[in-house]
Amino acid sequence: MKNYELKGVSSDYSQKENWMHIPEITKEADTIYLYPTAFIDPSPGAPSMSTIDDESMHAGAQFMFGRQATAFMESTNVFAPYYRQGNLAVLAGMAAEELIENLHQEGRTDVFGALDYYFEHYNGGRPFILASHSQGSSMTIIVLEEYMREHPEYYERMIAAYVLGFSVTQDDLEENPHLKFAEGADDTGVIISWNTEGPENKGSESLLLRPNTIAINPINWKRDDTYASREENMGSRTMNMETGEYSITKPGIADARLDTERGTVICTTLPEAYVTTEALNGIENPFGPASLHGMDYDAYYFNLQANVKTRVEKFLAK
Repeated sequence: MKNYELKGVSSDYSQKENWMHIPEITKEADTIYLYPTAFIDPSPGAPSMSTIDDESMHAGAQFMFGRQATAFMESTNVFAPYYRQGNLAVLAGMAAEELIENLHQEGRTDVFGALDYYFEHYNGGRPFILASHSQGSSMTIIVLEEYMREHPEYYERMIAAYVLGFSVTQDDLEENPHLKFAEGADDTGVIISWNTEGPENKGSESLLLRPNTIAINPINWKRDDTYASREENMGSRTMNMETGEYSITKPGIADARLDTERGTVICTTLPEAYVTTEALNGIENPFGPASLHGMDYDAYYFNLQANVKTRVEKFLAK
């Protein structure tokens, strides 16, 4: 089992400015959302870590909250802490396994501190979901492996963990027997994970993938390679980057089939414009030539929203 070092002192989560979102409590379950990489500085001598109050990180985090965390708002109260992040310009040079083994100790300390404060002051005994993407999901893996192992009294109330945009592996499960991966659409206390890419990524390295990666199909919620057409997709929600407006397409714009060997969701129907050709700010693309990393939420948005509702209702019915 891995044991991760906590470095220094956590940011102060009694301060409201260290939370991106604290909701009004109107639902019987919560979500704790960890945003993807929002700190990107490729300039010479740039820091490897953001500060907790970095304005560019805050702006990026808020943008991604609107794209991703909103999928959980229909069924849960969504909490979202800011946390110190690793600079993508530094992380992009790491292999996936190296990244998670060396992941920014300050961020780890912040996330654990935010969870401590949330459970003591905000949770009120409600069941909860963990939700994340990309760098946030690499953090959530650490939370599942380390924090939840140390806090079984919290973990027993976890409805599910949506760990999207970074790999969960069979080795993670074997090394942490308390963790379970989803087998279908309505099991609870489980991890849900996928990385979306085109078939041209086959054989390519990706910052997101570790050996023995596993996934679930976000349309039919199967673990095998059964194909799900775009007609089966309940709906996609995509943003026009020029206008900032969202478009909703029902049925969705993405199909899905698991590559069970690679552990990814293969999509063949998204236009080339959605392919991640490079990371932001001119950093060389670390995700492969046909990555659809930016579409993990958007392409299957309404399937995800409905699945959250299903798992919450199943857990509450217990």
